[in-house]
Amino acid sequence: MNPDELNRRGALRLAAGAALVSATAGCASTQATAAAKRPLAFKDPVWNRDISARLEANADPKKFVYGLASGVVAGVRDGEKLRPLMRFEVFSTIRVVRQADDSYQRLCREVVFYRNLETGLLMDEWDNPYTGERVKVVDVANDPYNYVISDHFPQPPSYGGLNKETRPKRPFIRNWSLLDADTVGLESDIHLYYPSAMQPEQWPRESPGKMTRVSEMFRYIIRRSDLEDASLGHIPYHGVWNRVTPWLPWMLMDQAPGHIIYTGTMASHETLDFHPKDVIERVKARYPKYLVAPEQVEGPSLSSLERYAHDQKPAAPRVKKP
Repeated sequence: MNPDELNRRGALRLAAGAALVSATAGCASTQATAAAKRPLAFKDPVWNRDISARLEANADPKKFVYGLASGVVAGVRDGEKLRPLMRFEVFSTIRVVRQADDSYQRLCREVVFYRNLETGLLMDEWDNPYTGERVKVVDVANDPYNYVISDHFPQPPSYGGLNKETRPKRPFIRNWSLLDADTVGLESDIHLYYPSAMQPEQWPRESPGKMTRVSEMFRYIIRRSDLEDASLGHIPYHGVWNRVTPWLPWMLMDQAPGHIIYTGTMASHETLDFHPKDVIERVKARYPKYLVAPEQVEGPSLSSLERYAHDQKPAAPRVKKP
């Protein structure tokens, strides 16, 4: 056999070997991609549990996620249109830790600051347009606010025993919807009505009355490809957060009829790159430990209203002008 023929056959063998290696690598890559993809299972409580933990935080307990929300606080009174009062900024750090029964303990700290509508500056004082009174702004500082994520819905929060409502045990199947080929929506609402932590006899200026009515409505927007990617420790999202609640206690509304509503956008991030710089600086100055999510349960979970009653003192009676 002449040298040219030997060279030609050698080249063919090399080409065939390269093709086999390429095909094998392609097959391995396809298998790895398939292994990392987890199909949507909206009606599976275990899928809902695991996905919810990865939405809230990171499946790796050594990591945590920063949450943010920003929007407008408006006043609601009979006989008039809603009145924008101020803006708000939410900053939170959230971690989840898997338990022996495969549930996840959610561990969270969160703060809320308020901005002046006109100047955009974070406020320490506010002029109440309803009363004409200048009042001290009190930050929301919830440490902690925790619950367990399992394959069954949790019971409503007890808020230190004030809320006695219980519900039958039911599988953790959440309200999902396909918005388009690669966009998934999630609705999550809670509606509560329970005795106020600030009863009128002791808190005449701050109290909403004998009972507290609170609702929170979350709307998550998530990429389908992220939900199906089993390699992601945290599943990022964007969405909308609304809260209906009594007048903020520091507004000193003297039990006047009406309430407020928060309306804002929300998101999750694994860095601080997208948080407002003045918010981060205020957290560092006032609540430095909130920059890191808790690693274990450290106390009872209270809402901002119960926390206010725990941390503050009743205001002095309002001095009425003659």
